[in-house]
Order: sequence, then structure tokens, then C-alpha cells
Amino acid sequence: MKGKKIAIVGSGAIGLFYGARLASAGCRVHFLMRSGFEAATRGGIRIHSGEGPLHLENPAIAKSPAEIGACDGVIVAVKSPSNDVLPVLLPPLLGDQTWILTLQNGLGNEEFLAAHFGADRILGGLCFVCLTRRNPVEVDHVGHGTLSIGEFQGPPRDRTRQLVQAFQDGGVETHLVESLAGERWRKLVWNIPFNGLCTVHRVGVDGVLGDPDLFRRCESLMEETRAIAAAEGHEIPHHYAAYQVERTRPMGAYRPSTLGDAEAGNPLEIDPIWGEPLRRARRAGIETPHLAALCQQLNALA
Repeated sequence: MKGKKIAIVGSGAIGLFYGARLASAGCRVHFLMRSGFEAATRGGIRIHSGEGPLHLENPAIAKSPAEIGACDGVIVAVKSPSNDVLPVLLPPLLGDQTWILTLQNGLGNEEFLAAHFGADRILGGLCFVCLTRRNPVEVDHVGHGTLSIGEFQGPPRDRTRQLVQAFQDGGVETHLVESLAGERWRKLVWNIPFNGLCTVHRVGVDGVLGDPDLFRRCESLMEETRAIAAAEGHEIPHHYAAYQVERTRPMGAYRPSTLGDAEAGNPLEIDPIWGEPLRRARRAGIETPHLAALCQQLNALA
């Protein structure tokens, strides 16, 4: 993947962090930027991390996809409420063999991209990382950083393996997954309770873990998520929920991305993370009272 031309669509913390990592691995990364364009021109892009800082002094940046042109790969890092702009933004970046990797949360994003650009192009990635954006061109890497990548349809291909290796070369713990859909449900075991409860109650993850009532809701939401996943053919063992809880304790007062969006008045990713799982539960005839109540609370914030 070294030397390949890759466009990052979305200049939030996820796009800047993983784009910078690929650039450090020798990929020709182009950032599609608007709000941070002038700042990136002046001082580049900086990742502040306990694992070591990373500074792209002269990143390749552009305000329009036409300035970038066709690429070997495109990484979609915008939040899902902005998906309606992708059919306009992506075509100038696509050649005959261009793959598209979405790093978005929740369910339905690969399907959206496949409907517009063809299923054969689409890959999905799941980010297990704690990031906050200090300003439009600086990101604080609080913890973790693991990335899991798989094909939307079928088993991993050479392109998937090469992309995994490129992220590994950039210092990211990256895993190749056989079942992207199964991996998405595994992430939702964390995302549905922690992201949702933190947002509704305006607390960090320590606030959920430290409050007995919120923690009981968290455990119930995890069990409901496991039940929906099982109905879709993805069995997640009970101990995985306990593992996610223990994995969360070192995060301290970390505030998930949806809480940050709510506090900033930005659109919330309610449908792919909570709405779509709830619809699938109802289609399968599964009772999910805790998920339904959480969806209602989140929709009241939107």
C-alpha cells in the first residue's frame, strides 16, 4: 500500500488520526478539508498521543474532491448524518478499481455506499479509539487505537490485507476480520450503552460505571444488543460484555463522540447506532425495552 493515493473524506478526529497514520506509513494521503484548510496550510496536522506525537508538516490538502482526482482508495470518515453529501463528493475520487472504506459507526453505512457506488468497492472499518479534537487540525489521542477491517461482501481480499498492513506500518493495531457484520455487532455491545447513556446523562464513561442505576442499564443494554445480534446470526458470548466493561475502566472520564456532538449542537448519529438495531429487534420479535427507552431519550435531544 506504500505509495498508493488515498483520499480522506472527513476532517474530524477519526479522519485526521488514521489519515496521519497512513501518511506516516508512506501512503500518499490527501485530506479533503474545509474548516481546517487554512490552519493545516499554516501549521500542518498534529496528533498528540502518549504513544508519541505525530506531525504532518506539509499535508496534501484540498477543498474540493476535483482537486484530488481519482485515487486508489477513499476513506469515509464523515459522521453518518452527512451521508447525503457522499454521492456528490465521492465520484471525482473514484477510478475503475478504487475501493471505499467507511469508518462510520453503527449499521447501514456499507449498504448506503454499496447502493450508490457498487458493493464490490466497499470495505468497512471499526475504530476502537478514544480521540478528541483540540482544534480543526490537532487531535488528542486519549487511548486505544485498534482498527478492524473487513470486506462488505465476501472474505478478505489482497486489497484488504494490504490496507491492514499499511495501518500496522503506521503504528495502528489493526485486525483483518472475516465477518464485518459480526464485528459491527460486537462494537455495538459497547457503543449502544456507553455512547448512549453518556450522551443522555452528560457524563463520561466513568459516570456510567460509577452510578449503580446507570451501570445496571448499561448491562441490560448490552444483553439486549447480544440478543439482537444472535437473531441475525452473530453469537456474542456473555463474557464479551464483561470484557468491554473492564476495557472501559481505564478510560476514566472519557466522553464519547456522540456526547461531544450533542454538546456542540451537531447532528447526532442516532439512526445507525440505536435506531437501526431497534428496527431489527422489532422485525425479529425481540423485546428490547431498554434500547427503546434510550432511543426515545436520544431522539428528544436531536
